[in-house]
Amino acid sequence: MGSAVERTDEHVREYLIYRGFTNTLKHLDNDIKADKEKGFRVDKIIDQLQQFVQSFDLAGLKEYWLYLDKRLFSRLEDVYRSTVNKLRISLYRYYIINTVQKGNLEKTQEFFQKQASELQGQAEWRDWFILPFISSPEQNSAFCQYFSRQWSDTFLVSLHNFLSVLFQCMHILEFETHSQRLTCLLYLRQLFALQTESRDQRDRDEMIHHKLPTYVQNMDRLGDTELEPVSSQSQLSTNQSGNQNSRHKRIQDHEKERKELFSKPPPQTSEKKGELGEVEPPIESSSEPTDSSNSRSCGASQEEPPFIKLSQEEYGEHHSSIMHCRVDCSGRRVASLDVDGVIKVWSFNPIMQTKATIMSKSPLMSLEWATKPDRLLLLGSGVGTVRLYDTEAKKNLYEMNIDEAHPRILSLACSPSGSSFVCSAAAHSRSGSGESAPRLPITVSGQLLLWDTKTVKQQLQFSLEPEPVAINCTAFNHNGNLLVTGAADGVIRLFDMQRYESAMSWRAHDGEVYSVEFSYDENTVFSIGEDGKFIQWNIHRCGVKQSEQILPQDATGPFVLSGYSGYKQVQVPRGRLFTFDSEGQHVLTCSSSGGLIYRLASGESALERVLSLGGHKAPVVTVDWCSAVDCGTCLTASMDGKIKLSTLLAQKS
Repeated sequence: MGSAVERTDEHVREYLIYRGFTNTLKHLDNDIKADKEKGFRVDKIIDQLQQFVQSFDLAGLKEYWLYLDKRLFSRLEDVYRSTVNKLRISLYRYYIINTVQKGNLEKTQEFFQKQASELQGQAEWRDWFILPFISSPEQNSAFCQYFSRQWSDTFLVSLHNFLSVLFQCMHILEFETHSQRLTCLLYLRQLFALQTESRDQRDRDEMIHHKLPTYVQNMDRLGDTELEPVSSQSQLSTNQSGNQNSRHKRIQDHEKERKELFSKPPPQTSEKKGELGEVEPPIESSSEPTDSSNSRSCGASQEEPPFIKLSQEEYGEHHSSIMHCRVDCSGRRVASLDVDGVIKVWSFNPIMQTKATIMSKSPLMSLEWATKPDRLLLLGSGVGTVRLYDTEAKKNLYEMNIDEAHPRILSLACSPSGSSFVCSAAAHSRSGSGESAPRLPITVSGQLLLWDTKTVKQQLQFSLEPEPVAINCTAFNHNGNLLVTGAADGVIRLFDMQRYESAMSWRAHDGEVYSVEFSYDENTVFSIGEDGKFIQWNIHRCGVKQSEQILPQDATGPFVLSGYSGYKQVQVPRGRLFTFDSEGQHVLTCSSSGGLIYRLASGESALERVLSLGGHKAPVVTVDWCSAVDCGTCLTASMDGKIKLSTLLAQKS
């Protein structure tokens, strides 16, 4: 419904501009800014509640929930009041837990003082008044569950889904997709009719009851410790089927109204369901790959998708194309590097916030988070240096001179043990150092070096056979005993990090190897190359393929962004081109409009598309996937400097 409201706002704004009603337009913009319902955008409402919680604004939190109760929840039937009450109780507990976690005991006590008269007689709060007097409540058996990330994530997902279903069923300003083909006159006629009907209805009966789908009643029986998130796919499907008759009736009404407006209505316009902007088909029969959680699954369109896309946020602090975007080991911070050499260190939980901005006089080409401690960041330059940067103190700790003959630091990988890191250095490219130039020619030499993190000294140089060559990508296995590399000569090399020698190598791609990763079970290695192939290799049988898949160019690069007057920006791959979920069953790749998630399958068809994240207007050039409990965050970074954070909920089978 949020998108319908936004479209309506835009049409009204265009109409006011056309008529020259500038004062009315100003009032409209002011009212939209002060809109407490956030245009019926559930993610915005959740963000507003979280802002009150994080800023310890108890009065604002209570006032906003009271508004939602009067404006929305009071319209529901009485059977859902207990569900609303449970969500309110969980919201207050979410607030209290935050005050304790942030060490603000004064706000904890303030809550119980101000809410005592309201909560004392409620059984749900009987044991909570002792909380401010417990030294370590997170270790207390009665309260420890509320301090877990799982409880807070589940509560937020449950609240998100409840509001989503509520808005789906209220139909306050719902417009069918096919109405986009009607003229502005029909839009305004519908809008004015809805306003008049709403005003008359309020005069007749202030309390309007709306019936939610029956499965929402199940939320009423949820315990405090087992708030189960409701599947958005099931919600929408149930909602679609439950309102199918009314949907067809509204379509028929629109057709009748259009015939009255036009003497010769466009022939069969409402029947062309395959075109964009036409009648919205039921969710199950949609054949258009969308950027929502309802994207179809290739080869399994009737199956429930493995992930639900709960929300998508944008980080827009960069002003040029992104090269690298990585989440640290704890999942708390993100480091992103653009082609202008600007690095942003930022957090996204609970709110998106820039922690540090790093500017560099020399060009930067690579970055990697240190493993221990995870606040440190390794930065590789184009002048033969690697810097160790403290993101909390916001200062450089060390600057290491790698090799003047091989100044381009193409890849960095920190050992899981935290005691060392691998650095790939290469000579200058014959075609120049610009990002728009082709990737390093095979003749360009390179080095693969191991550095000690504690002593900040070089430990050794690996032997690269058959000749020293530029290493484009590196990755450790879970314990740091193995290192896999992909090079400009198309060869994958596997190193034994206990003996510091090459265990095996094989030619993997025609052209360069752009990205390489270990599989979840570490029995295989996946790689993407210049030839556009996504290949799985068995590391126990040197050079044996287990599967091979051809990917489109927008997933493998080089990436092209077309501009005005025929200008094209070309960028060769630098960052990670693919990444796995926490269980290694799904892989996230790049595309021209956002990330694509595939299910890893066996056999010749190794990839099965299950979800399109979308949201980008420029090609995505690097991805990362941060998983925590059931909620995970996919990061997709594009050539226009925008980074999208898509929050997913894994549906357990």
